[in-house]
Amino acid sequence: MNSKPSLALPKIVGQTAATGFQIGVRRTLPISSEGAWTFLTSQEGLKLWLGELPPPAFQVGEAFACAEGISGEFKVVKPFQQLRLRWNKPEWEKPSTLQIRLLAAKNGKTTISFHQENLPDAAAREQMKQQWEEALEKLKEKACLSAEENEGSSVQ
Repeated sequence: MNSKPSLALPKIVGQTAATGFQIGVRRTLPISSEGAWTFLTSQEGLKLWLGELPPPAFQVGEAFACAEGISGEFKVVKPFQQLRLRWNKPEWEKPSTLQIRLLAAKNGKTTISFHQENLPDAAAREQMKQQWEEALEKLKEKACLSAEENEGSSVQ
């Protein structure tokens, strides 16, 4: 048996051969896909995952620039289902691709998934992982609060 030592470098978590570094984070929230979309695309929701910016029209080809320096362009817009955008930070040499999906779950709940690829390095991957986890946690807090308020307002 001929066993040669491998010359391949050890694989780093989140690194792919084709798309550089990537990260995926998802949470299931107690709101409908419509409610999740409405909140994500509202001014309050945008602040949680994108930043401060004039309200976009959410049209394919529409460019945006946030006060925080994040810029990009909407590439796919499927209401109540998916956003795909080119997403760039000023310190990055090239933009990444960010995809947000809304997946129907049981009992009227929705799984919100953030997936970002073409990240420059492992440090950027870790930074974005933390950012998307924090955004989803804040979305969860707001969604639960909103759901409770809606329930309370319909009880007479």
